[in-house]
Amino acid sequence: MYKFLLCTRYLKTRYIAMASIISVMLGVATMIVVNSVMAGFSSEMRGRIHGILSDMVLEATSMDGTPDVERQMRTIQAAAGDYIEAMSPTVEVYGILSFRYGGQWIPRPVTIIGIEPASKAKVGTLVEHLENYQPVRDEAGRIVHPAERSANEPPDWRLLDTFMEYRRMRLQQQRLMQDDEANEDIELGRHAKAAPAAMAKDQKRANPFEEEDARDEAKIDDGPLPARVYVGNGLISFPIQDKGEKKPRIVMMVQPGDDVTISTVSTGRPPEGRNFNATVVDIFKSGMSEYDSNLVFMNLEELQRVRGMISPPDDLVNGVRSITSIQIKLKDFKDAKLVADRLQAAFPPGFYQVRTWEQKQGPLLAAVDVEATILNVLLFMIIAVAGFGILAIFFMIVVEKTRDIGILKSLGASSRGVMSIFVSYGLSLGMVGSGVGVVVGLLFVRYINEIEKALTYITGRKVFDETIYYFPSIPTKVHALTVVWVALGAVAIAILASILPARRAALLHPVQALRHE
Repeated sequence: MYKFLLCTRYLKTRYIAMASIISVMLGVATMIVVNSVMAGFSSEMRGRIHGILSDMVLEATSMDGTPDVERQMRTIQAAAGDYIEAMSPTVEVYGILSFRYGGQWIPRPVTIIGIEPASKAKVGTLVEHLENYQPVRDEAGRIVHPAERSANEPPDWRLLDTFMEYRRMRLQQQRLMQDDEANEDIELGRHAKAAPAAMAKDQKRANPFEEEDARDEAKIDDGPLPARVYVGNGLISFPIQDKGEKKPRIVMMVQPGDDVTISTVSTGRPPEGRNFNATVVDIFKSGMSEYDSNLVFMNLEELQRVRGMISPPDDLVNGVRSITSIQIKLKDFKDAKLVADRLQAAFPPGFYQVRTWEQKQGPLLAAVDVEATILNVLLFMIIAVAGFGILAIFFMIVVEKTRDIGILKSLGASSRGVMSIFVSYGLSLGMVGSGVGVVVGLLFVRYINEIEKALTYITGRKVFDETIYYFPSIPTKVHALTVVWVALGAVAIAILASILPARRAALLHPVQALRHE
């Protein structure tokens, strides 16, 4: 009973112990907050990468691809059809995207991926990343305009009526600008060269039937081009900070309905350059800068035609088409290794490669894990510092209470009993510090976005800028096991720090302790 009474008394009266409690509390709270934010970022990042890449990918080793996609998909079904939910053929090739903005051509290096939107949506989260499926929101998060497409509507390459009207207006403006440039050329003295064209133009205008035919041709030309694309948001936009505004606005250089120029290479040896125009039908935004600033999704059939991946080339209907990869969605990702082994055995080695989405993004995911580990080690040193504080405080108490320890031992207290007083004291400091730290850490995680807004208001500077991190709010994810391990680790450090002073107190001889009293 005396052990408990003395331990409680020291805990209440020794205010110097508050420093150790606060150190343990800050260490535990910091580790909980950092681990929760890191887990939130990692979970969001992994989810977005997973949605874009699908569970598993069967890739051809050659960028020319392999022919007969139907045969390949039948082979996949025969090898592991019971574990597969959906498949989507794709063609992936590097290229350059170019568009006009501000009177100049702007090139962007890109990865062009030919897809079938309907099947691609079944193996990943394509619909969630297309802007036509997202409502327009204001700065407060309120919906100011509903989504152009419903979530149940499968994606396709159709240009919506809203953007079709925008396209007609843009093309009409371009024609007017071309007419103005022609008139300026005439006024600058190019009458001799422009006279035949002007006469022909006047003759055409004199015939009302030809005018009607010209209007019909213009209407036909206003339609979207055969090549159609979903363009990554980061390729065609940039932020700009207006004076007096805290939040930068995003300037879009290309809109759905505009045409862009794409340059890539053909199949065969040596590869030849292929340049063609394509119509943007939607904007792709995953929230991952690596993808939003690099990916261009294109209609698969047109990309195969442009690159010469149809045999024979002139038979666009019945020709055998080649692909570079097949994306696979599994019924249960736990079966990924089994499916990969079966597919490797079903396809000839050296021509195909089977990888999961984690293997394709292995370096990135490994870097995130290493970063989280290093942060945990560094932050755990805060708790270790608190442990050294407990060690120093306990040695001071042993020196100060030498006479009291001698009296206890002379009254019959055992060495183990004296030692248990200080160990229990260390246990109490660790439990109180870690308990308060868990509460503070979880409260901080719960209200972290409100705290961010308050800090932004106080400092006048955006603490968490969504234009940089691609998240509307700070993502967090609390793992109960992590919280338990952090708390237990803090208690263990406090106990270990108290053992050495407790042992010294237990070894004190009562005669030696009371000799100078």
